[in-house]
Amino acid sequence: MALSTAAVASASGYSVQLVRDLEALGVLSPAVRAANGYRVFSAHHVAELRVYRQLALAAGPVEARRVLQEVRDLPLDEAVARVSGLHTELSRARSEALAARRALLVIDAEPQVGEDSMTITQLAEALGVRTSALRFWESEGLLHPTRVGRAARVYPVAAVREARIVVALRTAGHRIPELRATMAALRETTARPLESLDAHLASLTTRTLALLRAGSGLAELVSGG
Repeated sequence: MALSTAAVASASGYSVQLVRDLEALGVLSPAVRAANGYRVFSAHHVAELRVYRQLALAAGPVEARRVLQEVRDLPLDEAVARVSGLHTELSRARSEALAARRALLVIDAEPQVGEDSMTITQLAEALGVRTSALRFWESEGLLHPTRVGRAARVYPVAAVREARIVVALRTAGHRIPELRATMAALRETTARPLESLDAHLASLTTRTLALLRAGSGLAELVSGG
């Protein structure tokens, strides 16, 4: 059944302009051109847009566009591997978040490292890390000790807890850019780290479900259906 751009936009929930843009970018299969130059779409294009919607939710719109552009031209085995990589990335992120959650539960169950401010040497010894690691984390914006005089660092109770969180998340495999964003978000909200991780896990579940919903449509694209 022939569909106009407006009809496809209405069926997919996207704007007419976005439908045109996605077709021009190769996210959608090329539309047939009528004698008057207008695009002629089909139900297949509506299905492709539904795949794009779920994929954008799972991986973000930029990555979704990139994947849908690439899998049309890749050999079958490479296209399958490209899509499988999305599942692998979400699974990795979930495993890291669960490991971090377990680490934070351990931290909450442990006695406090100290009830008073600590020097960098005291904190490094208490956490089992080098003082150079604490300095590096500070340079990356993960820790904010106070300064006494020109050089001496002092870690108040709040900074000590932040350092414990950083150690737990680093142990769980979190990279510095991820940690920077996490610590910044924790300072801007009243949420506890555990609650933030639970929200992150819920988001990963939503994204994984979206990727699963896109599955059959992606399989058809990959196989050239």
